[in-house]
Amino acid sequence: LGIDALDVGSGIGLTDRYLEGRLGSLTGVDVSPGVVERAEQTNPWARYVLYDGERLPFEDGSFDLTFAVCVVQVVEPAQRPSFVSELTRVTRPGGLVVAFEHNPFNPFTRLVVSRCTFGDDASMLTLGRLATLFRRASLPVVERGYMLLLPSSRDRVRSLERSLARLPLGAQYYLAGRAPGWPGT
Repeated sequence: LGIDALDVGSGIGLTDRYLEGRLGSLTGVDVSPGVVERAEQTNPWARYVLYDGERLPFEDGSFDLTFAVCVVQVVEPAQRPSFVSELTRVTRPGGLVVAFEHNPFNPFTRLVVSRCTFGDDASMLTLGRLATLFRRASLPVVERGYMLLLPSSRDRVRSLERSLARLPLGAQYYLAGRAPGWPGT
């Protein structure tokens, strides 16, 4: 696969370890030097770069896929529009910007996030609010859904969860938008 991907807020690369061999290239960015070093050790096949938290250190349209896992919730609410615009800026025309976030409608998720010692700055946002940020960044939403209601690798359970993806029940949700410049966007 020739997909060039960017993981914004990669942390120590926990998500990235599942992507080895599935992409053309993977670059991760984070604001913490120690975290970037650990990610490099965990995933020597990927590239990691320190990020100032404001402007992603890449040219416009550098990636086919730009994703952030539980990152928007730790961005100051006033900075979220510019953050989503940055995700859009570094994504090639027609590429995808995908965000995964905790679902504030799920009571267990709220409990876990409230007890998390390293997430004091987290302010969960709804899928609808994130969709508004995507639209304002000229990212038409192409896919959305809730997930992790019934975490299981069993086919029947996964099928049931997919059938419930439109209901705000899962622990997390995802939102994918198409970067501008693609025919029809």
